[in-house]
Amino acid sequence: MATEYLIYLAAGAAAGGFINGLAGFGTALLALGFWLQIMPPVMAVSMVVVMSVATGLQGVWVVRHALFDHPKRLARFAIPGLVGVPLGVAALAIIEPQFLKVSIGGMMVIYGGFFAFRKSLPQLAQPTPVRDSVIGFLGGVLGGATSLSGALPTMWCALRPWSKSETRAVLQPYNMVILSIAALLFLLRGHYTWGVVQQLLLALPVSVLSAQVGLALFKRLSDSQFRRLLIMLMFISGVILLGKALV
Repeated sequence: MATEYLIYLAAGAAAGGFINGLAGFGTALLALGFWLQIMPPVMAVSMVVVMSVATGLQGVWVVRHALFDHPKRLARFAIPGLVGVPLGVAALAIIEPQFLKVSIGGMMVIYGGFFAFRKSLPQLAQPTPVRDSVIGFLGGVLGGATSLSGALPTMWCALRPWSKSETRAVLQPYNMVILSIAALLFLLRGHYTWGVVQQLLLALPVSVLSAQVGLALFKRLSDSQFRRLLIMLMFISGVILLGKALV
């Protein structure tokens, strides 16, 4: 491999791993910015899915206590999300993915712009099991159709007055479940050739180490700071998504 290729490969792995460690999502938006410059989209997305799951295991371990404290909360999101994934894949035949990406990107920008600069954040403290399940289902549909499974759950969970560990104990395992299904589908379709596996073996160590840096920063954030981080990242991710879609 050429030196320039290896630099882009390592930069994408580092950026994706860092944001996954810090926030528990966003791997694809950062890593693909580098990897789409050097490899076909199918290969890049297939690698991102594996990298997201591998680095996500570290984040789940960090918040494992919160995960075991509220297992039903995660189930309300994850089980409907699994139902939504194949429906999202099927929807590709009748819905233009670009339209969905622009719509979700616009929603993320409006949401992030509205809440990022407020002095106080909403306190949606009451249990909302039905709405949680609907959000989880829609996230699964978007995951199957556009790989944006985390957008709606992140926006929703950032408005809840949960601790940062409780929030992450929902978002990270949720995304890992959805992306694991995507990885299995990619495997069955033959996307993981020996060439892709070789590049994963090079990228994963960089991504895992970078995720550790992100996790170290995550541990230093207060609960309020983490909620604001999620909202700001939603805004930035929406801008990036809209820019890619429109340009």
